[in-house]
Amino acid sequence: MNIALLISSKAGMAASLRRRAAESAAAHALNEEEGEEPPLDALAECDSDETISAVAAALRSRHTVTLIESDEEAYLRLRELRPDLVFNMSERLVGPNREAHMPTLCEILELPYTGSDPLTLSLCLDKSRAKEILSYHGIPNPAFWIVEPGAPIPAGILFPAIVKPLFEGSSKGIKNNSYAGTKAELEARVREVTGVYKEPVIVERFLSGREFTVGVLGNGPSREILPIVEIDHSLLPAGAHPIYSYEAKWIWDTPDKPLEIFKCPARISPELRAEIEALVSETCRILRIHDWCRIDVRLDEAGRANILEVNPLPGVLPNPEDNSCLPKAARTAGYAYTDLILRVVDEAALRWGLVGREGRS
Repeated sequence: MNIALLISSKAGMAASLRRRAAESAAAHALNEEEGEEPPLDALAECDSDETISAVAAALRSRHTVTLIESDEEAYLRLRELRPDLVFNMSERLVGPNREAHMPTLCEILELPYTGSDPLTLSLCLDKSRAKEILSYHGIPNPAFWIVEPGAPIPAGILFPAIVKPLFEGSSKGIKNNSYAGTKAELEARVREVTGVYKEPVIVERFLSGREFTVGVLGNGPSREILPIVEIDHSLLPAGAHPIYSYEAKWIWDTPDKPLEIFKCPARISPELRAEIEALVSETCRILRIHDWCRIDVRLDEAGRANILEVNPLPGVLPNPEDNSCLPKAARTAGYAYTDLILRVVDEAALRWGLVGREGRS
């Protein structure tokens, strides 16, 4: 097949940030509007050249591949190329629907693409919308409250709590100080996050139990739940709160000195494994997840599994030292990195009718 690999590279998105900064400076000069620097983790969701090269190499083992940056020129390039399939890795930078931008272009052009549709991507990025739907269906998840920028803290928040930007991924805005044990700590963190990210925050009741992340491949009845990864908070640096924070993901965990906090497969009872797998599978069904995803799960004080977040565009860093959890789970299941990427293509090709059930794309 002829595949277009839609990327949000750090270099390409940094160029977009520079353009936005220049436009902001021009607006300041003309309209007396002050431009602001983006947060330090603005590019955390974007892929490195190493990851993009690894995905492209995996795809090229079987297909013809063209890389397309998910910028303002993407629509024209897709319209000209008209690939058989679009492999979507694009995150983009701005707004609660940014993960839906490129799949929406694919739908306008009637191009098949990997992964979930624009609605599902937007719902999962906006944590409150995903939680509202899951709550309606009886899927356990932590109690939550939304705080708009400048609004007062709602009454009735249960402590301890955790504060997150409402629509960010890759642990952006979730720092060690996101854990709030008092109202004063909560108010300070809400002010910080709304000020930096210019968006509402979601405040969740903090669950003190064990934390897991679960990779999923495929669709419908043939959906495969990969070996469960546990994130062992007891192995975080001394004084760290028991959360998988931005520091834990990107600062304390480095290729030359990786944090040994991941256990795959998780050492859990068969009963807990079955509970988590059933919860994850039902979450995928309810939110109409396609082809692949990674879902974060945490136990409450009673040991009951709760859905924390749903990531329908999971990270796929290629090196084991990078501790990227979906590839880690896939390796434990026996998938080489190339196998993982090609499995996503095969699932999408089957779903779109590009191959028969017995065929291979």
